[in-house]
Amino acid sequence: MAVERQRQHEQDPMVRKTNFNPVEDNLTDEQAKLESSRCLNCKNPRCVSGCPVNINIPAFIQQVKDGNIEKAGEIIRESSMLPSVCGRVCPQERQCEGKCVLGIKGDSVAIGALERYVGDATKAAETEIKPSGKKVAIVGSGCAGITAAADLRKAGHEVTVFEALHELGGVLRYGIPPFRLPRTVLDRELEALKKMGVVFNKNVIVGKSITLKQLEEDGYDAIFICSGAGLPKMLGVAGENLNGVYSANEFLTRVNLMHANDEKYPTPLRVGKKAAIIGGGNVAMDAARTALRAGFEDVTIVYRRTEAELPARKEEVRHAKEEGVVFKLLHSPMEILGEDGYVTGLKLEVMELGEPDESGRRRPVGTGETTIVDVDTVIVALGTGPNPIIQKSAQADGLEITTDKKGYITIDSETGLTSIPRVYAGGDVAPTGESTAINAMGAGKRAAKAINDILK
Repeated sequence: MAVERQRQHEQDPMVRKTNFNPVEDNLTDEQAKLESSRCLNCKNPRCVSGCPVNINIPAFIQQVKDGNIEKAGEIIRESSMLPSVCGRVCPQERQCEGKCVLGIKGDSVAIGALERYVGDATKAAETEIKPSGKKVAIVGSGCAGITAAADLRKAGHEVTVFEALHELGGVLRYGIPPFRLPRTVLDRELEALKKMGVVFNKNVIVGKSITLKQLEEDGYDAIFICSGAGLPKMLGVAGENLNGVYSANEFLTRVNLMHANDEKYPTPLRVGKKAAIIGGGNVAMDAARTALRAGFEDVTIVYRRTEAELPARKEEVRHAKEEGVVFKLLHSPMEILGEDGYVTGLKLEVMELGEPDESGRRRPVGTGETTIVDVDTVIVALGTGPNPIIQKSAQADGLEITTDKKGYITIDSETGLTSIPRVYAGGDVAPTGESTAINAMGAGKRAAKAINDILK
């Protein structure tokens, strides 16, 4: 008999929406064995090409099948230092699992769940590092920065990571809620880098606390900028300045990083009764599900297309629905209504789908029909743009760093090299748009390789 895809045990939706504990458990040992037995070990493994960092997926799965979990961990970490993270937050259905042959007629191998299982069961082996005498500065401790730091340190270079916030991890810490990525998991992955000798400096805003020019003067042989995209994109409608309007970036940061939902911390969050989240991506799902856990009674996702066009992971959409999030589809915000400076409602236009746009999705077109929903909080999850601090300070120092019309640092797509010699960039600060953890890791690996090539 064919083995069915193994499913991780999940908390009951009505229980989990009241806490920030992990939604699901790992596969059991027995489940991991059964799931690994489903892999066909293809001669031409398309799953590997679907992985932005090219993990040897069939090889690590074979080791799980054989019971060699430590060896499976070694294979994964040859390409990725964040198996426990990627196994939880990567959109596997659009990447490795989306390429799996089994998925053509049935369920693909649960590659993400197996990677998470192996990552949690193993730790990075200590490796001998031969000093190269070279120094590299990395700006940002998110996915791209962590990945580049690991690869460059393995090559023997002194690596210092500069982080603007008071905690490490970038968007992994402030953007992704702990019910999807427990902080103990993230801290464990970061600790492995510290043991390798990577130095982390927190509370340092490059462009304010220190500039690119000063880093060059301090003797760094190369610099990798991966500071992310922290500038929120807003709606541009009347009422956005009312109390009760947040960008998803601010809302998630206040809860995930500053514990604003917990009365024990001096960073209070105004929790109302009814929240509307504008957007349909993974960040919108995170904001909606976080709002429930923060104490909102009713949470609604407002999205201008249909469910078929939702860019969020199907699993995140399913979890949101199970927890009681309402989806108001084919509606677009026209105005945020308020009274005495506070949000009281949201005026929406009913939409319909027209011809496909440049993204390939059918373009939403207004019908002229409007409706008003009763809310006291609006959270805008429409994406982010690059913060211009580094670019402006570099230009003020006479460094000719080029940007595109949206403010992204222009780079060579193969290496990440900017217009400044030995200064590289990648992740969300670059126009290549590395909007997922694993894609940002791919950018970090490309930049690390290019830097290592010139330093050798």
